[in-house]
Amino acid sequence: MRDGFAGAVRADAPRRARREQTDSVPASELPAPTAPAGTVDLERRRDTLTARFVELQWDLGGLVYEMAIRNRIRVDILVQRAAVLQDTDAELGEVERILRMEQTGTAGTCASCGAPHSSGAAYCWQCGQPILEQVPSESIFAPGVSRSGR
Repeated sequence: MRDGFAGAVRADAPRRARREQTDSVPASELPAPTAPAGTVDLERRRDTLTARFVELQWDLGGLVYEMAIRNRIRVDILVQRAAVLQDTDAELGEVERILRMEQTGTAGTCASCGAPHSSGAAYCWQCGQPILEQVPSESIFAPGVSRSGR
């Protein structure tokens, strides 16, 4: 007779225990980071989120399987678990985007010519077109409000 998902989780317990033991290495034994502290923190966060995403995905798949073999699908529970997985995936995507931006130094591309630009650029270095949208000052202030704030 098969154990199903619960048996797979029990079988995975020794592997998880070993992984937790290796994850709890004292900071004094870790190699010194060569990247700036912010990047190292983001890389650590990315690794943590990746592991969490994989575990949540595994658990959701196991939950669906167990519900299916019992012919008792509870959509409300699946939606709750999927929402947690989706939040983790969104945060992971944002962390990866920030890391890519830090590593490449680019914040986007010029709409006119496609050349990459940094986060503080006002004009494209290749074609000279404005990067930021020019907005008239009248549209920034509410009607009847002067620029001096009086």
